[in-house]
Amino acid sequence: MTDGERGGGGALAAAAVREPRLNAKDFKGPVDPDWCPGCGDFSVLASLQQALAELSIEPHHVVTISGIGCSSNLPGFIHTYGMHTLHGRALAVATGVQLANHELKVIVTGGDGDGFGIGGNHFLHTMRRNVDVTYIVMDNQIYGLTTGQCSPTSSMGMKTKSTPFGNVENPINPIPLAIIGGATYVARGFSGQPKHLVELIKGGILHQGFALIDVFSPCVTYNKDNTYQWFRPRVKTLEEIGHDPTNFHAALDQGLMWGDTIPIGVFWKSDDRKSLGQMEPVLVEGGPLALRPVGIDASTARSLVAELM
Repeated sequence: MTDGERGGGGALAAAAVREPRLNAKDFKGPVDPDWCPGCGDFSVLASLQQALAELSIEPHHVVTISGIGCSSNLPGFIHTYGMHTLHGRALAVATGVQLANHELKVIVTGGDGDGFGIGGNHFLHTMRRNVDVTYIVMDNQIYGLTTGQCSPTSSMGMKTKSTPFGNVENPINPIPLAIIGGATYVARGFSGQPKHLVELIKGGILHQGFALIDVFSPCVTYNKDNTYQWFRPRVKTLEEIGHDPTNFHAALDQGLMWGDTIPIGVFWKSDDRKSLGQMEPVLVEGGPLALRPVGIDASTARSLVAELM
């Protein structure tokens, strides 16, 4: 099997190795972002646009899907096909899109509340199935759209509108959760390091299977704990550490690290498992379902009627 075939679309994978013929401006959406000035999501949007341009993937070969939240407004800010869906349901919709047309590059964008809270069930099962989508989570460790409540990734003791005396719940750590859950590309980025983030996103898009890129994206309005100033002295790239992303147990150890040093980069990458699309016989032959003729032939129709009569 060639690299192009493994990528789900030979033309797209081949484009990734050619000289870039697009630039980030080609992915500028029809609406300007309305995030708070300084929000980390601006950097995530710019990094995604730059990654797609460097991979030379045409906008009509990409669909961006989101749920609800500040970060989930992103499909309106990028020039690709897009769907702004229901709270927590982006991965379910993305699975349907990917199976209907597996030649598209399916990008899912959202926040920690949307993805790890109400969308937690879909998160687990999309990873388990190894659906070929790239999931970029803008993790600001708070609910920003609803003005500053505690989220699934809020730190223990954090004071918010919903936890004025301090958060008493243990936060979710999405990195080891994703590694254990079946994701085959697990990475973490920081919106304060956009060049590094671009490379993580490119790797996730090219990967055949479920790719999680959890991005520290500070909320400058409601989260006064996990700020750019708090992250900068703590984040350290896994490349600096010398981490091997094919070492399962080392990936878990690095993913659990939190404190004076917080690793960012690719924790885990495995090409050993096929994606759901590669495992589904109906999709292996005949091309994308969305491009096939509608209906069944007369002979099949008669056999179905005969079976039911």
